[in-house]
Amino acid sequence: MSYVILILAITFNAVANILMKIGMLKGKQGNGFADFMLGIIINPALIAGVVCFAIGLAAYCFVLTKLNLSVAYPIMTSVGYVIVIIASWLFLKETITAIQIAGFSLIIAGVWMVAS
Repeated sequence: MSYVILILAITFNAVANILMKIGMLKGKQGNGFADFMLGIIINPALIAGVVCFAIGLAAYCFVLTKLNLSVAYPIMTSVGYVIVIIASWLFLKETITAIQIAGFSLIIAGVWMVAS
């Protein structure tokens, strides 16, 4: 059950990052900091991203009561990387180069080795 909740935490965290990026892309760019802050406050995608972060944080805190941090955190970060990279490529049309893929692969491999 702990791993199911960890998967939910990872998913909510990754979705939060994507929503925040979408919100900032669609946000209105004002002239000053006050305009920027107002744009954040009334941005539905950004608000949804913050809510997803909160849900993901709550789920992750629950997981930390059941799993070792040395296991939960590496899984959270490495799987989160993969989800965000794929979602950025699919939904945001971001370009991912071969060297980036190699670097991400090395990071994930290293994190998994540390966690095991």
